[in-house]
Amino acid sequence: MHTTLQGQRIVLRPLQYSDADALVRASADGELWDLTVTVVPSASTVDSYLKKALDGRDAGTVLPFAITLKDNGEVIGSTRFWKIDPLNRKLEIGSSWISASWQKSFVNTEAKYLLLRHAFEELECVRVQFTTDENNQKSRQAILRLGAQQEGIVRHERIMPDGRKRNSVRFSIIDDEWPQVRLHLEQKLAGYA
Repeated sequence: MHTTLQGQRIVLRPLQYSDADALVRASADGELWDLTVTVVPSASTVDSYLKKALDGRDAGTVLPFAITLKDNGEVIGSTRFWKIDPLNRKLEIGSSWISASWQKSFVNTEAKYLLLRHAFEELECVRVQFTTDENNQKSRQAILRLGAQQEGIVRHERIMPDGRKRNSVRFSIIDDEWPQVRLHLEQKLAGYA
């Protein structure tokens, strides 16, 4: 499971241990490790962050990517497929973060487009879900802008590194919705040209 997804301006390539320094540089742009609504690697946590992602890849339940700029290969974030369930043809897109200077640009839309296209058209998923912190309004709005449907709130869904019991909001896109979502995302990406 070492898939590379090529876009117009970004490439999602397999995450590797050698990405540690590049991930820390990317997360330093905005000091994203200070966010309390998601987990972003810092210099002190990047090794455990990578180990968890790559152990999941080895187990077949996670497919982690580095988000890179196509023109120079610079790492500007990370994302992954996880909760991969081939039997039920579903997975979750998550653990996504992007350097502060690339937020509110084409990057998130193109990354999600590449992931969703791969999930629905190559992996033949019937369901792709997203989960975010109930307190993360920016992420909730971004997921809705993709065309996902909010399904509900999962109470105390996980315990965050600071010990807080997190309520999570669950969203999904199903296979019947993908053609319309795809068209919507392609139109959004054309608007960034």
